[in-house]
Amino acid sequence: MSDRLPLNLEQLAAKLKQSLGIVQKQDIQIASQILNLSATDRIRVGDDCAAIPDGDGYLLLATEGIWHVLVETDPWFAGWCAVMVNISDIAAMGGRAIAIVDTIWTEDATKAIPLLEGMKAASQAFKVPVVGGHTNFRSAYNALSVSILGRSQKLISSFAAQPGDLLVVAIDLAGKMHPKFPFWNAATKADPTKLRENLTVLPNLAENNLCHAGKDISMGGIVGTLLMLIEASQCGARLNLDSIICPDRIAFETWLSCFPSYGFLLSVNPRNLDVVVRRFAEKSISCTVVGEIITGSQLTLKFLQQSCLFWDFETDRLIL
Repeated sequence: MSDRLPLNLEQLAAKLKQSLGIVQKQDIQIASQILNLSATDRIRVGDDCAAIPDGDGYLLLATEGIWHVLVETDPWFAGWCAVMVNISDIAAMGGRAIAIVDTIWTEDATKAIPLLEGMKAASQAFKVPVVGGHTNFRSAYNALSVSILGRSQKLISSFAAQPGDLLVVAIDLAGKMHPKFPFWNAATKADPTKLRENLTVLPNLAENNLCHAGKDISMGGIVGTLLMLIEASQCGARLNLDSIICPDRIAFETWLSCFPSYGFLLSVNPRNLDVVVRRFAEKSISCTVVGEIITGSQLTLKFLQQSCLFWDFETDRLIL
């Protein structure tokens, strides 16, 4: 067995399937059913943002509630992440962010200050303004959520992956792991100009028809994000774990479920692969083929000579 994969593949798959980032995604089904979100085909549920047709493009609307443990233990970083992850959702759909609003509830003003300072720092770094929100500094608990508005000319959609597409992972590896949580931070110490330039790759890919499907890598990690993508696109996939680049001194299992500050999973037509890889390389972003989209309803994990069925949407739904 390779040192990179100390567990056998079946054991690794079982652990990943029970990870919080994947288990929590299934809660989306309950909200979707009660709110009847699947009733309209005009704005589909399952993308990183609600894509609202508007003129010759789309308004993009998204929101993120921040993990309460992060709010309590690292509030400045929680404030930064609240802005960053929303901007990433906009970029993941081929868009550019316009403005942010927040909802912040804390037990007192003192608890709110680091959250607000983190949001301010990220807002300034990414040059996306916070334009309003809702504030309560007399709450029984501490909580933060942020919503964002953006715009795209053409979409990178979760619903457009096609059998024969190559799966590509693009991650900024110039970072380090959070000391307590599986967050790969390549943002807070980076040059703000570089942060903004890195994000332009995604809308440029969309506008030049180089990538029609993808998602940002979220709390479900690479595997959980791929599950959401293929469920929406009604396809299957093969994921080659041995092709995934993992930073030194990071456990591979941790990396597979990690939330990177800049990380995208894309479904790319093979004829566009060289151009896509070059666009990311120009920004010093790692971009690697890690699998392929196939017909069917199954996600299969592969590592060297091992193969394992991870999920079958014929029997198990995730978010839809």
